Amino acid sequence: MNTIKKINTLLFLFITLISFSQNIITDRPDQTESSSTVSFKSLQIEMGILLLRSNGIQSNAYPSVLWRYGVSEKFEVRLLTQFETNKTLNSSLKNGGISDLQIGAKIQLFKKENVNTEIAFLSHLIIPTAKREITNDKLGTINKLSISHSVSEKVSVGYNVGYDYFEKEKGNLTYSLSFGFSLSEKLNFYLESFGGFNEFKKHLASFDTGFTYLSTNNLQFDISYGTGLNYGMTYFSTGFSWNMKRN
Repeated sequence: MNTIKKINTLLFLFITLISFSQNIITDRPDQTESSSTVSFKSLQIEMGILLLRSNGIQSNAYPSVLWRYGVSEKFEVRLLTQFETNKTLNSSLKNGGISDLQIGAKIQLFKKENVNTEIAFLSHLIIPTAKREITNDKLGTINKLSISHSVSEKVSVGYNVGYDYFEKEKGNLTYSLSFGFSLSEKLNFYLESFGGFNEFKKHLASFDTGFTYLSTNNLQFDISYGTGLNYGMTYFSTGFSWNMKRN
């Protein structure tokens, strides 16, 4: 059974088994992390396929899986696991394997009823566990402050500011700004600008857009496309998010 057939089988099983009733807020498919944590005692799986081309290198992730678990109503722990392959466009040589492990947490700093602003902070530790051909070979951290506002019942805006650090480097400043639009009770659309300043110098600016479809209150499908604005990069991604809550 090939990879696509396996993924389709998993999706069918997930849909068949789902019988929960809570709503779902996800950290995919856009680059802006949400300002919400998953609910207490719930496990949320956010899985996707990513096809990316940048600087003459084709990189694929299939799948990339973010595991999120609610330790309390305002605190979650996170684990990112990913199988990836990469190769130069003019070569048939391909490297693949499990990428460097990422473990982290998100804490909600501000959320009140009748207030349309939420704030959260998240941090990931990157551990160089992958094999030599695909590892970054450095300990690192990814840190983001996430803020969101509900403009109306159909429009929302979210943005992140962050700092990524790797051993013996100055690090990268990152940002993102996403506008979300509700097209119906189940279908949503977003536009997003994101980028960063690598080593506090070179600015890489990007844009992406996509759709999400809420199949049930705890299952959401997505599709997205992104491109570099001042450098050569394109990506396509599709996936789903599934929330499972313990009684």
